[in-house]
Amino acid sequence: MGLLTYRGAVFPWHCDHMGHMNVMWYVGKMDEASAHLFASIGMTRALMRETGCVLGAVQQNIAYKRELLAGDVVEVHSRVLEVRDKVIRYQHEMRHAVTGEVSATCEQTVLCIDTSTRKARPFPETVRAAAEQAIGEAGAGD
Repeated sequence: MGLLTYRGAVFPWHCDHMGHMNVMWYVGKMDEASAHLFASIGMTRALMRETGCVLGAVQQNIAYKRELLAGDVVEVHSRVLEVRDKVIRYQHEMRHAVTGEVSATCEQTVLCIDTSTRKARPFPETVRAAAEQAIGEAGAGD
C-alpha cells in the first residue's frame, strides 16, 4: 500500500455544487502527500536550499474512482515507482479511511531542477539512494 503520507477530512467548503469533494482538493491533498513522500527520502526544503536542487513536475495522471463527501476521512499512501538520474516517478493512492475504498490514484513524474541554470540535473546521491531503497521496501511489502 505504501507509506502513509496524508490523513485528513473532507470539509463542506471542499465540496462543489453537486455535494462532492471538488477535484482541486484531491490534487491539493495529494500535493501535501508529495511533500511528505519527498521528505521521507531526504528531499527536504533544507536540502533544496543547500544543493540548489528543486522539484519540477512534468506529468500527472489522476484516476477518480469514488466520490468523497463532507465528513469523510481520507488517507493517502504513497510509493516511489521509479528513480532515474534526474527523474522520480511515484504514485499516490487516496482511500476512504473508514471503508478502505480507493477514492483516487495519482501517478506523478518530477525532475530535479538546478535553481541557477533552470535545467534538469541529477538528484543528490542521498536522495537517489533513499528513493531506490523505498522502491525495494515497497516491492517487499507487495
